[in-house]
Amino acid sequence: MNLIILIAYGHLALQSVFAFQQHRINNLPVRTSRQSSLRLSTDDDVQKLLEKARKLREEAATMSGKTLQEVEDEANQQKLAQERIVEKARKEREQSSGSRSSMQILPVPDDAKAQNEQAAAAVERAFKDGITRQTVRFALIGEDEAMSGELNEFPGGAKQMYRECGRPLTEALLRELRITPKTNGSSDDKEQITSASTPPTVTAEDIWDFDGSAIISTNDVQALVFPNTDMKYLKDIEAIDKKVGPDGLFLVVNPFWRNVESWGFNILAPNGKKRAQEVIFDKGYQVTYAVLRFSVRGEDCVAVKSYPYDWQMYAYREDPSWFNQQVPIWLGKSKEEPTSSQFTELLNSRPEFKMSKNMRQMQRMMGNDDQ
Repeated sequence: MNLIILIAYGHLALQSVFAFQQHRINNLPVRTSRQSSLRLSTDDDVQKLLEKARKLREEAATMSGKTLQEVEDEANQQKLAQERIVEKARKEREQSSGSRSSMQILPVPDDAKAQNEQAAAAVERAFKDGITRQTVRFALIGEDEAMSGELNEFPGGAKQMYRECGRPLTEALLRELRITPKTNGSSDDKEQITSASTPPTVTAEDIWDFDGSAIISTNDVQALVFPNTDMKYLKDIEAIDKKVGPDGLFLVVNPFWRNVESWGFNILAPNGKKRAQEVIFDKGYQVTYAVLRFSVRGEDCVAVKSYPYDWQMYAYREDPSWFNQQVPIWLGKSKEEPTSSQFTELLNSRPEFKMSKNMRQMQRMMGNDDQ
């Protein structure tokens, strides 16, 4: 174990030196006598780091019974193998570029801002195609959180979910949308999308504080956030549906149901399932945008839906170029919302995920290739 740590430290020191040298070259200042003396001092520091890295590599080679060249060759081979994984993912992403109509692979949004931009584009495309009742399912991440981060536990329940994620994400989406409903029965689709640069004014009205539910709206869009299977929300949906009219846009954001079977049997509302079918599912409320995060086979997986494209399936893998960073690897696509079994089958077929996440971590700690 000491040998492994020593080798890793030596490589880290060497990478730090190279990064520092590159930074120095890229940011080379105007030549002055004072700056020249500072550079001489910096050169001394660089040489000291290089010498320290060289000694560490020599010591590691001696302890392993190998030559210095053999140790460096093994390290370079491992780095190249890891870089090939990242390059493969990038090529898959590049192959998906092209016209919107022919796009096959959608990228995973990196953060909340990217997610909102992607969602706004999907909602606008669907609205332009005449879909005025839509469902949006955000990945519940905060403004400063990465999509590849740990799933939030939300110990404060729905109230915390709404306060930290639901409301900020929905308000940002409505500010991003540039939608104007048709007027006087006009059939001109171009009237529906405006390029106005000024974001619309967004208002929020809480429904039930303990449910974290609310109606968030602009002059042209209504959004119901975090509704659940309580009968009250069916009444709210009916009321909003009537208010916006057939040509207005009404979004249901992160509802707590998956389908009509979520209602089940309730002795206090024996007709709940039937009412849900009539009020929601017979009216459409198609999922036009969704980012679902979950774990399959110990891997962090993501499914992305953006109208009118198929569901895209990804799994995160460690990025060898950056410490504690992950990159999404595209696995495939699905017409319907993908299941865990679909992800498992795709993961098992990919060489990048031949080993489990824990096994890959152990292999890297031992200085071996994690393929």
